[in-house]
Amino acid sequence: MKDIKINIPEPAKRILNTLHSAGFEAYVVGGCVRDSILGREPGDWDITTSAKPEEVKKLFGRTIDTGIAHGTVTVMDGKEGFEVTTYRIDGEYEDSRHPKEVTFTSNLVEDLKRRDFTINAMAYSEEDGLIDEFDGLSDIDKKLIRCVGNPIERFSEDALRMMRAVRFAAQLGYTIENETREAIKELVPTLSKISAERIQVELVKLLVSPNPGEIRELYETGITGVIMPEFDKCVGCPQNNQHHAYEVGEHIVKSVEAIRADKALRLTMLFHDIEKPSCRTTDEEGVDHFHGHAEKGADTAFAILRRLKFDRDTMDLVKRLIKYHDYRFPATKKNVRKAASKVGVDIFPLLIEIHDADTVAQSDYLRDEKFAWTKQVRDFFEEIKKDGECLTLAELSVNGKDLMDKGIKPGKELGLILKAMLSDVIEEPSHNTKEYLLQEDRLNEIRKMISE
Repeated sequence: MKDIKINIPEPAKRILNTLHSAGFEAYVVGGCVRDSILGREPGDWDITTSAKPEEVKKLFGRTIDTGIAHGTVTVMDGKEGFEVTTYRIDGEYEDSRHPKEVTFTSNLVEDLKRRDFTINAMAYSEEDGLIDEFDGLSDIDKKLIRCVGNPIERFSEDALRMMRAVRFAAQLGYTIENETREAIKELVPTLSKISAERIQVELVKLLVSPNPGEIRELYETGITGVIMPEFDKCVGCPQNNQHHAYEVGEHIVKSVEAIRADKALRLTMLFHDIEKPSCRTTDEEGVDHFHGHAEKGADTAFAILRRLKFDRDTMDLVKRLIKYHDYRFPATKKNVRKAASKVGVDIFPLLIEIHDADTVAQSDYLRDEKFAWTKQVRDFFEEIKKDGECLTLAELSVNGKDLMDKGIKPGKELGLILKAMLSDVIEEPSHNTKEYLLQEDRLNEIRKMISE
């Protein structure tokens, strides 16, 4: 297909030319071809070739054996690496992930047959143009995610491809072709064989995509039932409450869609109401309440993230955000100081965003008032920061050394005194001076208070 032109970067072009000059076939392949056609910036430029790994290594000065058993050699061009993989046919798959063996072939089409989706099974070179044996270009026009060949075979080879199908649909705004979708529903239990790390990567890519509402597709195909069954309990759970317009599962999805594409924020919205089903009570008037769901949900979210092998910083941040996601208070400057100090200055602006996203996913009841509240809280917080008002022990004009100079020994009492002083200056910012805080009478008063 000569009418498609792809602008291959110079380093990749040099590798292709070297392989061609040595008499081998070579093409850029997969995602870089797809993204180039879509007008997106490719992240990687992978190359497929008829040359065997040993032959590739002889042609280039610096190579790394990144996956030589499966035919992949990384060719270094300066500090940049390009994966060069020999055409291959995969043998039998035993673990829903890796073939027992691979057979190298000289046939490009045989290599393309083993790839996951038609939009990822296109190859390109300037000499031959676009090689599109499985109508990937047509599926791009139709905005369709379709397996190459038999979807049962493709998903049996690598179960993670089921999540990748939904992830690509989310990233590109595509629909999963019916036969491909039915194959996912049939084989979804095999996803349990895939490592948590690989599932995590796909989940995050979906969540931060332009279409995170594809979480619904994860549920409808049965994927959430395997990777996070806690979510399935939320689907269909009623919220008979004037603040809500949707059942818990749909509210969660709409709240994920309502917040910006940040990993921690979207994970927070995904799990913020995860324990509503277990905390649901209905009063005599038929109104549902969910007392304690934030605290319990924070612990559950932490457990899910740990199971999916997230890093500790993400786990801790999401847990804190969920714990305080429902925290409300009268919008006064003093209350904002107290709230920011209590939950943490670092996450306070994020909690305001979370409140707004939560509101978008609720009913219209008091919606304008809820947005007015977050605006007022946000304005007060910005004013507090601008004025340099004290919110943390680090911002207190007095430190432990100052207290020790006053004869107070290191230990529990010293820490309690500092906390009492912080509470004082949060109530009245003008008190944040050494002169005021270290007054003898004031110190004695604090020591007496904390000893009682």
